[in-house]
Amino acid sequence: MRNSAIIQPMLYDRQKNLLALLDALGGNVGGLDFQKLLFLYCQDLQQTPSYEFVPYRYGGFSFTSYADKRRLIERGLLADEERVWKLTKAGRIAASVTPAVRQKVERFAQHYDGLRGDALVAEAYRRHPYYAIRSEMAERLLVNEPQSMAAVLAARPQPGKPGICTIGYEGRNLEGYLNRLIADGVTLLCDVRRNPLSRKYGFSKGTLAKGCDGVGIRYEHLPELGIASEERRELETQADYDALFAAYRRDTLPQQTKALAQIRQWVKQGERVALTCFEALPRQCHRHCVADALQSQFGNTFAPMHL
Repeated sequence: MRNSAIIQPMLYDRQKNLLALLDALGGNVGGLDFQKLLFLYCQDLQQTPSYEFVPYRYGGFSFTSYADKRRLIERGLLADEERVWKLTKAGRIAASVTPAVRQKVERFAQHYDGLRGDALVAEAYRRHPYYAIRSEMAERLLVNEPQSMAAVLAARPQPGKPGICTIGYEGRNLEGYLNRLIADGVTLLCDVRRNPLSRKYGFSKGTLAKGCDGVGIRYEHLPELGIASEERRELETQADYDALFAAYRRDTLPQQTKALAQIRQWVKQGERVALTCFEALPRQCHRHCVADALQSQFGNTFAPMHL
């Protein structure tokens, strides 16, 4: 007899946790409310948060959670509704987690039962003021709470000193990457990839530019400073990288005086510029060559910090 058991879709643990939380909350929650509840759950109850967040227009926001929402809609686990998070019947079945996690999400749902709207957002701001530093609602919601508002103001990073830093997104998610830029006071992200496309969520040009804009960082792309992908193949040792970068310094950078002058101009205008590409290690990425060229041509103001 053929096995008629329902085949469960393959999901990441974070997606299972999201579905389980939504199920515990009743299976149908407004968009802003669910984002704040997911934020509080991840920040307060998970040792390793399923999702990271950035300080956004209405407080803590996870781009990755919304990317997962689209995937879960495509799989029929969430209803295709823009303003709410709503489980389908299949989604309730897929919201399968360990008994310990189930108990945790149910306790969380009971604790926050009835707390929605402005009251919920204000609670998130009180508990985690850093994530309210860019909020359009903080002053209104905390108007009678000077200590809470003072904590939000104190959490705002100091503007970064004009100059250069570099950062790779290898091993980072979008939210962690943006928070690192914020912490360093970066005001302008300069993408030095030839082709700004990535299979890693959040790091193709359009999504990255949108994320930067949401946290108050300007995005610019200088593809002429990139290295063609075919030249990056078969890089197995540091010696391979060193040979590639020697050729890049010799053949490419001398032809890119206009692009280098543009970065210099941004810094002269007061920007703290982060040069970005993929690799985590600067010595395995051409961005360190760009930074070195800037320092060589324009002085120690352009001495880079590698984030």
